[in-house]
Amino acid sequence: MAKNKTVETTASVDDYVAKISDTKKRNDFIALMELFKKQSGQAPKMWGTGIVGYGSYDYKYESGHEGSAPKVALAARANAFSLYLGAEFDSREELLAKLGKHKTGKGCLYIQKLEDVDSTVLAKMIKLSYNHKKGK
Repeated sequence: MAKNKTVETTASVDDYVAKISDTKKRNDFIALMELFKKQSGQAPKMWGTGIVGYGSYDYKYESGHEGSAPKVALAARANAFSLYLGAEFDSREELLAKLGKHKTGKGCLYIQKLEDVDSTVLAKMIKLSYNHKKGK
């Protein structure tokens, strides 16, 4: 069975943040990290080479594939911030409608700039997603 690429590491979160060359983007990322930390109550840890995660849970699929993943996480990508919140928490669609400018994927939320979204709504989404995964 294939080995998971995205695993918790001992790499420095500060070093990852320092590599974000655009000052505004770096400052937005730092603000997002604080929001994730406050809502999860967890310290940030690197997962793989480019994801900052908060907390962890173990999973096992029917196929037998198993591993660990962060309960909530974020990454600074070239075109947007990727927020890994999952798609199964309560009131997700209602909150997305109130969030502001964003795009979604399976379990990801993509935002260009922090000012494009309502941070109060985002905080609630992070908390609900984190709490949903607490039971896993």
